[in-house]
Amino acid sequence: MILVFDVGNTETTVGLYDGEKLCGHWRVTTDVARTPDEISLLIRALLAADNIDRSAIDRAAIGSVVPAFTAPLAEACEHAVGAKPLIIDARSPLPIRLDVEEPLTVGADRIINTLAASRLYRRDTIVVDLGTATTYDCITADGVFIGGVIAPGVRTSAETLFRRTSKLPATEIEPPARVIGRRTEECIRSGVVFGSAEAIDGIVRRIKAEWPGGAVPLVVATGGLASVFQPFCKEFDLVEPYLTLNGLRIAHELVAAGT
Repeated sequence: MILVFDVGNTETTVGLYDGEKLCGHWRVTTDVARTPDEISLLIRALLAADNIDRSAIDRAAIGSVVPAFTAPLAEACEHAVGAKPLIIDARSPLPIRLDVEEPLTVGADRIINTLAASRLYRRDTIVVDLGTATTYDCITADGVFIGGVIAPGVRTSAETLFRRTSKLPATEIEPPARVIGRRTEECIRSGVVFGSAEAIDGIVRRIKAEWPGGAVPLVVATGGLASVFQPFCKEFDLVEPYLTLNGLRIAHELVAAGT
């Protein structure tokens, strides 16, 4: 079994795979103040809560956009399950190509999404990843990352709104029943959800208009809010919340095999 970690700026998503099957997944706060011992205890607790035998885990992989958290997490993982994790980044020997001006600055999540999309769909793909930032990864059928877009994430934008307006209450990001809100919370939800959905669809349409070769790319949404926005984003073809976790599994297999 393999334990994989998708480390984002706000949250870390953990997945456990048995072969290609996702057996368990958890979402925890990315806290750079945690020591390796604390992270190790957290990993053990997550596995124990689901009655998972730690001795069955013999591999691990990490994709991280938070450098300060990567080393403590790697140390903690090795202590918790006895598997030294493989760190996936722009230097990893993967069968993809980063066709951008500064390839070493491409985030691990975008690299992993490129690998996953090229292996799973084998066609031109736009991956919309709804995390702390909303990223749009442009990937060709033969595994070339040609660039993309980085925009403020939905929660990031909402939190900025709450901080900078003294009378607006913090509100959960939930689908509103209608566009015209009758209460302040409804108005906020409407603006955040519908405004973000229109922005996502608009950027995807602009990317499609510039797509090289005239092909129509598949649009795949992933990340914690992908399912929330599925009913409101007309440009989504598929929603795969754990695409990045799956990409980490695939990356470990390929690197271990020397591909």
